[in-house]
Amino acid sequence: MGIFTRLSQLIRSNINDAIARAENPEKMLNQVLLDMREQLAKAKQEVAIAIADERKLRAQLEEEQKLASDWEHRAVLAVREGRDDLAKQALLRQQEHGERAVSLEETWQKQHEETDRLKDALRQLNDKIEEARRKKNLLVAKQRRAQAQKRIHETMAGLSDKSAFETFERMAEKIEESERRTLAAAEVSQVLASGDQLEQEFAKLKPASENVEFRLLQLKERMGMLAPGSSEKRAALPGGTETAAADSAGAKHEGVVREAEVEEEA
Repeated sequence: MGIFTRLSQLIRSNINDAIARAENPEKMLNQVLLDMREQLAKAKQEVAIAIADERKLRAQLEEEQKLASDWEHRAVLAVREGRDDLAKQALLRQQEHGERAVSLEETWQKQHEETDRLKDALRQLNDKIEEARRKKNLLVAKQRRAQAQKRIHETMAGLSDKSAFETFERMAEKIEESERRTLAAAEVSQVLASGDQLEQEFAKLKPASENVEFRLLQLKERMGMLAPGSSEKRAALPGGTETAAADSAGAKHEGVVREAEVEEEA
């Protein structure tokens, strides 16, 4: 069991050293686990050697037991053949192998028990290393959380300084003032570009020559449906009066034209 005592002492030493330095907890814990796995690998090798020795003793024990049994059978055969002298020699050999078998069985039994304890200790060590690995993950998570909380605390401590907020507010006010001035300048430019309101109103009035109604009257004059000059008179009338007068004159003219056409046909 000395291997596991030394391994336990080495692991404790590595952990204490890591805690004492504590330069980088995560890095140190990873290193400790790496050392644990290396020592575990060495322990596995020693346990494997112990198991091999136990199996070798077992094989020797079985061989001595087999030889003792064989010489006993030979002694029986010699007695049957009447060769007591050979039977005595066979019994002496059987006794020698039997005594060796007894000694080997005792040795093997102790080795077997020790090997079983080594196997149990190895399993426990492996379980502890796995537990240490899980704890390492938790410790690393705690350490990262502590670092994050520290950064947040430092950030909040820095934000408690009102000078930064005051500077931000001043800059925001300057930007808004600049925006207001820009909008005001644009409005002034628009007013200057628009000119006199009265001129704008007259500009909206289209000349009579561009009016659709006036162009329609001119077309009717060319077709002989209105008297010449009616379009100018109609355009000169105010508001909707010219439209009504023009429509009345056009109706009278159409009536006269139709009467003349009837008389010609008669």
